[in-house]
Amino acid sequence: MDYRINLSDIDILQTLGKGAYGRVRLGCMKSTGQYVAVKIIKKAAILQQKEVEHLISEFSILRRINHPFIVDFKGFNQDSRYLYLILQYVPGGDLFRYLRTIGKLENSHACIYVAQMILALQYLHQNNIVYRDLKPENILIGADGYLKLTDFGFAKVIEARTYTLCGTPEYLAPEIILNKGHDHSVDWWTIGVLIFEMLAGIDPFNTNDPSKIYKRILSGKIRYPQNFNPRAKNLVKHLIVHDASKRYRLNDIKNHAWFEEIDWNRLLRKDLRMPYVPVPRDPTENSNLGYYPDSVNLAPEIAPESDPFIEW
Repeated sequence: MDYRINLSDIDILQTLGKGAYGRVRLGCMKSTGQYVAVKIIKKAAILQQKEVEHLISEFSILRRINHPFIVDFKGFNQDSRYLYLILQYVPGGDLFRYLRTIGKLENSHACIYVAQMILALQYLHQNNIVYRDLKPENILIGADGYLKLTDFGFAKVIEARTYTLCGTPEYLAPEIILNKGHDHSVDWWTIGVLIFEMLAGIDPFNTNDPSKIYKRILSGKIRYPQNFNPRAKNLVKHLIVHDASKRYRLNDIKNHAWFEEIDWNRLLRKDLRMPYVPVPRDPTENSNLGYYPDSVNLAPEIAPESDPFIEW
């Protein structure tokens, strides 16, 4: 299937978000009026930071996946300066911004949100993909209140174990930090961290000193708030487990008492009521997404002989 989309067919509008290698801008398809998210990536920055392999992996994975709780890949293009990944526009902003607005989630709300991410990870694992970067910033809230997992820069197709050190420090499983080799079970560790953060309002290894994050993770000590739901606490204790072989896996998780009220089949069909549905807004004036000034500087050009993406 040819995913190439002509950039002349898209009106490129304001910035929705910024990252280390570029930015995401709102786009509007001229022929249909459909809004999309255009991820604009600086080729020079990718080459300089030796992230070519990660980007090629992200592109390859996006093209092969399709799931209700994963952002849709629409297409791509490129020029001598940038790669353009065209993705589904998700208007509700990310879960990080939502959590910072309300502080923490009610137990039932956290449960139905986490359940969606479990189904997304189940699908990825069935396709031999380990995600490795689950965190509120990478979870978007759709117009219908359902969640969408995004940003596959650290995702990887694996058959056994892999040894790459990658991910967000607060969410890293011990086996990644210790370079012991890891598999899909690292994603279940991050589910445990996510549950804690949703219910407590902070991550379990929170510290003002970034250099101590790894030490706190490896210590295995977590302080739970007094009002932390007992069932959720029991599940987290079986997910944030240093010995990956003893960590809960998919069936253990889905059958846990915390998910007693979840109908997994109805959830997958999007047949349940969501706890929060974003107020519909004009995408060009969407306060859910924050404000980012536009860049005025062009990225350096990459000569064809030095461009690893030219054959895409």
